[in-house]
Amino acid sequence: MTIFEQPKIDTHHHVFDPARFPYLPDTPYRPEGHEIGTADYYRAVMQAYNIRHSLIVGPTSGYNTDSSCLLDALEKGNGRFRGIAVVPFELPLERLAALKQAGVVGIAMNVAMLGTAPFLHLDALMGRLTELDMFAAIQVQGDQLLALLPLINRTKTRLLIDHSGRPDVTKGLQQPAFQALLQLASQQRTWVKLSGLSKFSRQPFPYQDGHTYQHALLEAFGAEHCMWGSDWPFLRAEHRMDLGTLLMLVEQLFPDEKTRHQILWQTPKDLFGFADY
Repeated sequence: MTIFEQPKIDTHHHVFDPARFPYLPDTPYRPEGHEIGTADYYRAVMQAYNIRHSLIVGPTSGYNTDSSCLLDALEKGNGRFRGIAVVPFELPLERLAALKQAGVVGIAMNVAMLGTAPFLHLDALMGRLTELDMFAAIQVQGDQLLALLPLINRTKTRLLIDHSGRPDVTKGLQQPAFQALLQLASQQRTWVKLSGLSKFSRQPFPYQDGHTYQHALLEAFGAEHCMWGSDWPFLRAEHRMDLGTLLMLVEQLFPDEKTRHQILWQTPKDLFGFADY
């Protein structure tokens, strides 16, 4: 079975619909042109590539803590979508619970964009996420994970690591932050998205310098704790990107069909409670 025939779940993409849901006036970045991707258009993407379900990640760009666009997509998704929301850190338990009821499974922590300082002492938020069995979805880059380790080790929250941890490809597998990420596998509460090659590679497609990091993550975490995400609609892409070629690359990186099935389907289906269709 080719990767295009395999059923799959996309665990990292965004929706932008500024015509219906205007961006916040003070947003740090305003996606436009080919970066705009509505939920309706994404449904066509799903049909084209046999993507049965997806995890919509609320973006810091455009909407930040305004989840209106995300919640609209979840409401109209007929169970095909789950969400990751950007929220104020002081959001109370009852409002987090309401987001969970609407299909939000976790809260985004975009350290790569905002820096480590705002995220070092979020024990109360992490505690509320733990109480609700929700995820802290963390995007770091370079050595940022090292600064977060005290918070991670003080708390019991389940973790989603975006974009393979965005390692520095010039520093090799032994760089301390990447080794720290690999060691999180032993806690059995961390899942990793084998996504974002274009975010941390220093090369154009097929991002050869990033392959070894994804293989190392798969070996450390196992396919049961790994999943795939497209990052559609490819914000700030430095080169042309197409979802079809990214899927072909997944097939090349993970040639074992059983492993691909686990990463593309079984792990996210079980973790996020999607239906088996």
